Amino acid sequence: MNPYRTTDLMEVANHNATPPNCDLTLQVRPVFARDGRARGVWEVDEKFLNGNGVTMGGYLASAADIIMAYAISSKLQDNQTFASIDLHTTFHRPVFPGTVEVAATVERMGRQIAYLTAELIQKDKKVGNAVSSVMIIEKS
Repeated sequence: MNPYRTTDLMEVANHNATPPNCDLTLQVRPVFARDGRARGVWEVDEKFLNGNGVTMGGYLASAADIIMAYAISSKLQDNQTFASIDLHTTFHRPVFPGTVEVAATVERMGRQIAYLTAELIQKDKKVGNAVSSVMIIEKS
């Protein structure tokens, strides 16, 4: 499969087009992306739980990373792509099966690096947040 262009990702987020496989696998559905902001919904079920019955932290980081990808995509042109170069996740409380809302924002953007934040909410409580540095790459 060919990589998605930024306009393709905007079609996924804003017009319900078919998302990339990682979104499908993790059950993360973007619902909006524009002007450096993105929102999505993550449906957590038992396959994401660890032995303690709570969601494994790496999945939270992945859900945040996915929605941050839509946020940065909303600021790029089709001749640009991106790659996460740093991702820090803070866990505030356990995540249980159910819906998690994810919101991401491009906080600052230069020519080569952008800085993003994400917040994960379940049942009106913050369960985690993430900060990321993203490399912006010009495609040839």
